[in-house]
Amino acid sequence: MKNITELKGNWNEIKGKLKQKFAMLTDSDLLFTEGKEEEMYGRLQTRLGKTKEEIHKLINAL
Repeated sequence: MKNITELKGNWNEIKGKLKQKFAMLTDSDLLFTEGKEEEMYGRLQTRLGKTKEEIHKLINAL
C-alpha cells in the first residue's frame, strides 16, 4: 500500500481516475481528510462493494 504521504500528494490524480472508473463515486465519497483515511476507505467499501484489501489494491494500481 502506498504510504499516507504518497497518497496525499497524488490524491487529486487518484481521485480523478477513481471517478472515471466508477462513475457512481461522489466528491464526498472521495474526501481525503488527514486522520480520517479509514473513514474514507469505509465509504469506498460500501459504495463499491469491495473489501478493504481490494480497495487498497485498486488505489495502488492507479
